[in-house]
Amino acid sequence: METLQTFLKDINAQMQVLSKDGAQASWMAQTTGDPKWAAKLSEAETRYKLLFSSKDSYEKTKQFLATENVTEIEKRQLQLLLSAMEGNQLPEEVIADLSKRSSELNLLFNTYEPVVDGKKYSANDIREILVNSDDQELRKKVWFASKEVGKVVEKGLLELVKKRNEAAQLLGFDNYHQMGFALQELDRDEVFAIFNELIVQSDEAYRSMKKELDERLATKFGINPEDIRPWHYVDPFFQEAPPSDSTNLDPFYKGKDIVQITTDTFNSMGIEIDDLYAKSDLFPREKKNPTAFCTDIDREGDVRVLCNLTEDAYWMETNLHEFGHAAYFKYVDPSLPFGLRTVSHTLTTEAIAMLFGKMGKEPRWLKRFLQVDEATVNELAPELEKYQQLQMLISVRWIITFVFFEKELYENPDQDLNALWWKTVSEVQLVTPPDSTDNPDWAAKIHFTLAPIYYQNYLLGELMAAQLHRHIETEISPEFFTKETGEMLIKQFFKPAALYHWNEKISRVTGEKLNPIHFVDVYCKTQVKN
Repeated sequence: METLQTFLKDINAQMQVLSKDGAQASWMAQTTGDPKWAAKLSEAETRYKLLFSSKDSYEKTKQFLATENVTEIEKRQLQLLLSAMEGNQLPEEVIADLSKRSSELNLLFNTYEPVVDGKKYSANDIREILVNSDDQELRKKVWFASKEVGKVVEKGLLELVKKRNEAAQLLGFDNYHQMGFALQELDRDEVFAIFNELIVQSDEAYRSMKKELDERLATKFGINPEDIRPWHYVDPFFQEAPPSDSTNLDPFYKGKDIVQITTDTFNSMGIEIDDLYAKSDLFPREKKNPTAFCTDIDREGDVRVLCNLTEDAYWMETNLHEFGHAAYFKYVDPSLPFGLRTVSHTLTTEAIAMLFGKMGKEPRWLKRFLQVDEATVNELAPELEKYQQLQMLISVRWIITFVFFEKELYENPDQDLNALWWKTVSEVQLVTPPDSTDNPDWAAKIHFTLAPIYYQNYLLGELMAAQLHRHIETEISPEFFTKETGEMLIKQFFKPAALYHWNEKISRVTGEKLNPIHFVDVYCKTQVKN
């Protein structure tokens, strides 16, 4: 009879080979836009999922978990295997079909380029117009153009949603959304309760700051505040706070080496990431994914970041964010079994990425790493604090909009989703819809296709980042950028990898389980006006 040790050794070995195949195919698909690699990725994902669809392995995992004398490290591996297997106890043709559909839609996103007045616009081009242009007609055109991909993918995406639901129902769940939470070690009711409470806690501050923002934008564009529409903001989904003249840090980045500044930031904490540049892909070009992400190819040190860097504040923060992910991947304990040699949960790696990404607006960081002179930093500091609060409040409302809508999408994909989208946007984000809400604007957000039931992890990550930041500054080092902080992160957060449940991890580091109060204290208080 097969022993537990033999079973784990064998399945870890298979996971390692198949996981690497998938990661490499994904990297090539994202960096080339070549349909050949999209097809290879689909095949690799199918093979990986089929490993977890084995009924025999599933039954063995359950049996081994029920036995006595299982060590903690064996038990954790079995728990994670069980979650992976529960979601894949599906016929091979179903698994292959879901992978193929997702890959094909992803390719459409990566290769679609909207055209405005005969000119192609990349994601960076659209962003540049929305950040800098005063031409309202052009802003409106590029905003609508940014949503066109929604029409291209809508039919395929809705079919994929229904296929995902059918797969979840085969496994005994009501729908794919319910399954997604259950298999991510997340209590859906608890998460939605936290998010609803965050709306309440942030309401006064958000309404006040958004009113002020809309008045500022109305003055800039020579219109009334009630005439503000989505294209007057700097992001197509109102995910970001538009900088004021004083908080627009872009001029500080002209001629600066964003990669070197990133290296310096992490080096100051004894976290070395410059060895990861060789295989990363950091600058824009055609046929490449226009966004940013980090991937761990083999869990043996081959960690890569994809970015599309230009000399501005957005890409500085994005690079810091992505190399936050990369540092976590790089420093996991190499002696752990393959199945544990990864992050304990998506939200834990998002927490680290957010912790570093935020530094781009931190006065001490600006002084030390961007070398902005002290007088300028002191002048900027109060405005930046306010800007950071606005940014976080906008981010909270955006994430909650996405998460609430996604739940409804899977619970009833046949409803009027376009109307539901704008109802949710207007109620949660307080954004006035365009005149026509008949278009599938929601479908232009790639996460519905590529990363389903994922978005809640961004906000849970923000809550964890706030808790971690407070712990560091009160217990480790008020300066933050010190070797002591880096040593704590490496030893206590990165190295244990997936050995502990995410809530146990944050509890072991900070002394308490995830607690939204730290985020609320920093970002949800109404500012006292002088």
